[in-house]
Amino acid sequence: MTFLPRALKRRHPRRRIGTVLAALALLAAGGTTGTATAAAAASTCPSVNGQWAAPGPFAVSSASNGRGTTVFRPTDLGTLGCTTHPVILWNNGARSGLDRYAPLLNHLASHGFIVAAAEGNAGTGGPMLRGLDYLTTENGRAGSPYQGKVDLADVGATGHSFGGGAAVDAGADPRVDTIAPIYPLAFSSGSRVRGPSVFYAGQNDTIVPPSTVRRTYGQATQVPAIYAEQRGADHYGIPGLHGPVTAWFRFHLMGDEQARGLYFGPDCTYCSSPLWSAFERNPRARAVPGP
Repeated sequence: MTFLPRALKRRHPRRRIGTVLAALALLAAGGTTGTATAAAAASTCPSVNGQWAAPGPFAVSSASNGRGTTVFRPTDLGTLGCTTHPVILWNNGARSGLDRYAPLLNHLASHGFIVAAAEGNAGTGGPMLRGLDYLTTENGRAGSPYQGKVDLADVGATGHSFGGGAAVDAGADPRVDTIAPIYPLAFSSGSRVRGPSVFYAGQNDTIVPPSTVRRTYGQATQVPAIYAEQRGADHYGIPGLHGPVTAWFRFHLMGDEQARGLYFGPDCTYCSSPLWSAFERNPRARAVPGP
């Protein structure tokens, strides 16, 4: 089944016609981004002018909900030009706690995202999606700090290793628009994901070798998919991915056009960047137009 891209089903006053045309091209290329939540307000977060790896403009805070999810978020929701905030779902690697990943999760929150991080180490998407359920409830609950501030129509998923595999699994849920798993050990097939996907591998990763990540990428023929192998990285090269992961989600969840050319178009920046030892795009990703 092919789903209408969300950019065509909502009003985004900040987005240019080029974004809509890109969504049309994505649909023609077979991209699937799920169905929009009609009542959800569109995010209006401004661009960060290419400063993907630098801290974003928001002060951040985090707290556990006491039910298995820690939320990393802008402290002052609905400010600095963001009326609502897209959601990123996270899952940890095996035998790792959130403290290992706090730098990345705080970084994403500083760029205007609400990050719902599962506190355990499940290899499936269930715990991540429970975080989304929690934010959905809080967005509609009178008196909640999240009331009316969560952009539930723009949701991404990522995670590391075992948790990256969980992000692949979560990508089969129709509420999840895009995924960016990091060195994923996936037990769910990439053929199940419903939206644009980038699969990050580490060139020198001996725990989840590049061939494992490449296999999951190769299964995702139904959506625009990218395989990005981080040059020289072992299984814990996550700090080097703060910028690329942020840019991916800024483009797909916030419509930040300044991030488009990194991944898409015939002259995409990452296509020849020394950051990657290999960078591959499937036919659907190559069909997404550049800036």
